[in-house]
Amino acid sequence: MSTSVPTLDETHDPARRSWVASANDAASDFPLQNLPYGVFTREGDRARHVGVAIGDQVLDLTVLEAEGRLTLAGEPVFATGRLNNLMAQDPVVWQRARTEISQLLAEGGADTLRGTALAGTALVAQEAVRLHRPFKVAGYTDFYSSRAHATNVGTMFRGAADALPPNWLHMPIAYNGRASTVVVSGTPVRRPLGQLMGPGDTAPRVGPSARLDMEIELGAVVGTPTRLGTRLDAGAADRHIFGYVLLNDWSARDIQVWEYRPLGPFQSKAFATTISPWVVTQAALAPYRVPAPPREYPLLDYLAEAAPANLDIHIEASLAPRGAAPHTISRTNARHLYYSAAQQLAHHSLCGCTMETGDLLGSGTISGPDPDSFGSLLELTWNGERPLTLGEARRVFLEDGDTLALTAWCEGRGHRIGFGAASGTVLRAQD
Repeated sequence: MSTSVPTLDETHDPARRSWVASANDAASDFPLQNLPYGVFTREGDRARHVGVAIGDQVLDLTVLEAEGRLTLAGEPVFATGRLNNLMAQDPVVWQRARTEISQLLAEGGADTLRGTALAGTALVAQEAVRLHRPFKVAGYTDFYSSRAHATNVGTMFRGAADALPPNWLHMPIAYNGRASTVVVSGTPVRRPLGQLMGPGDTAPRVGPSARLDMEIELGAVVGTPTRLGTRLDAGAADRHIFGYVLLNDWSARDIQVWEYRPLGPFQSKAFATTISPWVVTQAALAPYRVPAPPREYPLLDYLAEAAPANLDIHIEASLAPRGAAPHTISRTNARHLYYSAAQQLAHHSLCGCTMETGDLLGSGTISGPDPDSFGSLLELTWNGERPLTLGEARRVFLEDGDTLALTAWCEGRGHRIGFGAASGTVLRAQD
C-alpha cells in the first residue's frame, strides 16, 4: 500500500498575512492560505488568463509568467488560458507554484509584488472579470459515495431492508456521465425533455421533467495522468488529484426512474452539471483531512488508506424562487462520504483505465445523518411527501426561474478556505 501523508508548510501558517488587505478579512473565502485557481477574461478583452483568487482580487498568472516572474516547469503553463497544462505536471511543480505565488502575495515577503508596477498590471478586481470553466473536462464520472444518501434513496424505492445493494459497502459505485455538459457557475440550466412513464400513463411519452432536482457534490479534479494498463492504490491515487470544485449534478428524477434499469442514469443526468469557477488545490485542503466513517466490512487492500483522506468541508445549498430571497435548504459536510476521492480514483483505475488530466470525479450526493443535512430535494422532501416552505413559496422539486446555489468552506484559525459558489437558474423547457 502506497502512503500519502500531506505535509504542512509556511503556506498553511494561519498567522501569515497578505499585502492584499481584503485577503486578511476573516470572512473572505480567499485568504493567502487558499490560493485557488481559476480562468477569467478582463473587460473588453477576449483572451483567457489563468489566475488565483486573493481576497476580492485575482492575481493574473498568465501576465506574471509572460513577464518572467513565474517559471515553473521550463515551459509556459499558463499561456493557454486553461489550467490543464499546470495540472498535467508532477505534484512537485504544483507545490512550487503554490510556494512562489504565496511569496509574491505575502506581507513582508522577500519576493513580494507589493509596490511594483507589475502588481498594478497583474492584480484585478474580481468584480471586473468574467470567470469561465477553469479546465478542459476530459471525462466525467459520478460516484455514489454517501451512505446516508444511498440508504435514503434505497429506502424510498426498495424498502429499508434492501436499501443498500450488496456491493455498496465494498467498492465505490459509479457511472460515466457527460463531460460536454459540465458548465461553470452562473450558466443557466434548461429544464430537460425526456421520455416519461408516469403512474397514470399507459405508454411512454416525451415531455419536460416535472421533478427537476439538485445534488450537492464535491468534484475531484485529476491532474497528473496515468498510462493505459496502470492501476493505482488509494495512496498513489491521492497524489494524482490536483484539487476540488463544488459540483451540482442536476437530476431529472421522473426521467431517471423510467430509464435507469438496467444500466443506470442516462438522459436524466446528461443535460447539465454545474461546477464552481475556482479549483481549490489538494495542498490548500491538507489541514482539513479527517478520518473516514467507520467501516462495516474491511476494504480490499487497494482501497486501504494509510492516512485520513476525507475532507472537513462545510457545504450549504440555497434556493431562491424567482424574484424572492434565497433560503438555505441544506447544511451538510463532505466528511460524511464513505469513500474518499482517492478511493474513487483508485477504483476507477483498477481495471487499467487511463485517467486523463482534467478528468472530473463527482462524489455523488453528500447527505448527512440529519434531515436538514440531506443533499437533494428528493431526500429533503422525502419524494414529495414533505414540501419545503420558502417564505410564501412551497417547493417539492425545482420550478422555472428558481436559482439553486452551493457554497462551501473549511474553518481555519482566523480564516476560511472557501470555494466561491456553484449556482444556476432554471429556464423553461425547450419548445
